[in-house]
Amino acid sequence: MSVASHEDGTRAISEDEGRDVAVSKQGASTRGGMRIEADSLGKREVPVDAYYGIQTLRGQENFRITGLSVHPALIRGLVMVKKATALAHAELGQIPNHIGQAIARAADDALAGKFDSGFILDPIQGGAGTSINMNVNEVLANRAIEILGGVKGDYSVVSPLNHVNMGQSTNDAVPTGARVGLLTQLKGTLGGLDRLADALEAKSDEFKDVVKMGRTHLQDAVPITAGQEFGAWAKVIRRDMKRIEAASEDLHIINLGGTAVGTGLNVDIRFIHLVCEKLSEISGYPFQTAEDLVDCTQNVDVFANLSSCMKVCAVNLCKIANDMRLLASGPIAGFHELLLPPVQPGSSIMPAKVNPVIPEVVNQVAFQILGNDLSVTMAAQAGQLELNVFMPVLLFNLLQSADILGNAARTFADRCVVGIEVNRERCLTMVETNIGVVTALVPYLTYQVATDVAKEAQATGKTVRSIILERGLLSEGQLDHVLSLNHLTRPSGIDG
Repeated sequence: MSVASHEDGTRAISEDEGRDVAVSKQGASTRGGMRIEADSLGKREVPVDAYYGIQTLRGQENFRITGLSVHPALIRGLVMVKKATALAHAELGQIPNHIGQAIARAADDALAGKFDSGFILDPIQGGAGTSINMNVNEVLANRAIEILGGVKGDYSVVSPLNHVNMGQSTNDAVPTGARVGLLTQLKGTLGGLDRLADALEAKSDEFKDVVKMGRTHLQDAVPITAGQEFGAWAKVIRRDMKRIEAASEDLHIINLGGTAVGTGLNVDIRFIHLVCEKLSEISGYPFQTAEDLVDCTQNVDVFANLSSCMKVCAVNLCKIANDMRLLASGPIAGFHELLLPPVQPGSSIMPAKVNPVIPEVVNQVAFQILGNDLSVTMAAQAGQLELNVFMPVLLFNLLQSADILGNAARTFADRCVVGIEVNRERCLTMVETNIGVVTALVPYLTYQVATDVAKEAQATGKTVRSIILERGLLSEGQLDHVLSLNHLTRPSGIDG
């Protein structure tokens, strides 16, 4: 008798040994603390108390890649799909009502987090997500068996394949579950971005009267207010939110009922319409069945577009974080115009040093999202013919981006932006002693005269104001008007 051992302590069972195993009165084969399950590849031992089954076990053994688990939002989305399909099949009389209701109750238990330990797979795997699909099928089947008075592993009571997976394929169930999961996670993403935009807008109003030097090419340019800088940052985040919201609308179109390649093999047209209604009720999202299920099964451009929108947002966050780090540099040898809240000591060797750690972590999140988007792009373009088999890595990166984008935005707002102060004295000094203000004098003095004034200011260290008054080029009243906050930072005719 041959027995193959595995790293997790389970064993493959030979045909001879399988015949020697006791069979419980409910029909599930057991041996000690293990139960025996079979699939098309043979028989295996599964821990007797496990809610997962043989196909999940094989997936765990085959795909030990990241050390992480499948994202909970994907699991929850897929559980909702299984609940919707069970209720639809029961209502149509395609499975016994008591089985449909048991699966639905099992799904509710899973959604309540009661069986999180049963979802044991690595998120990056081969098979287009078949192992993820079967993990959910097996957990729900075994819980439904318990509800109906059976024992785990007795699939004559409720079958992971014939009942829980009825009318589905991995190729329509997983993409649909992913849409549910992403819509759920994007609430947090958009909530974090909204919090950041609110914080930036509040600072824009707080600093609206703080005039400072603007810079182009990292060289002195013309004055701007600190409020205008913060306002511009807020505006771009609001645009990012709109892009992400628009991209997420496409997630409401699903291919559930398309089964393997989108042709709807083995399903009733009534089921396709009813299951979409059920899923909408269960999830709270207004799902619609795709007009072309083949298209929706083959193509993942919806996911690629969403990833791209999050990438653009990450680019903008990175730029804002870079600007803040530059404007807060110093305090002696840098710009020292922004005062970021000190959140932790900055050095293990330099006393009293404080670093801009929150903008730095935002930068790093942005880098991660840019890399995630490349992975999503590569996975999306690598699909072949009727299916994209690279959904696992695509969804792993996309869900991570949604999570960390929202977390970073919220952290940026709460741990940095709300506590930012402006060094008003430094900003005023930089304007008063800066030759860049001569640009505002060009309409009054001509470009050539303004250039002469700038050169003298640079050569002598005198202020532009003092040179203008010494030369008698403008009166003090005229100069006060030209160099006023309203005139320097707004188009003519706009009052403060």
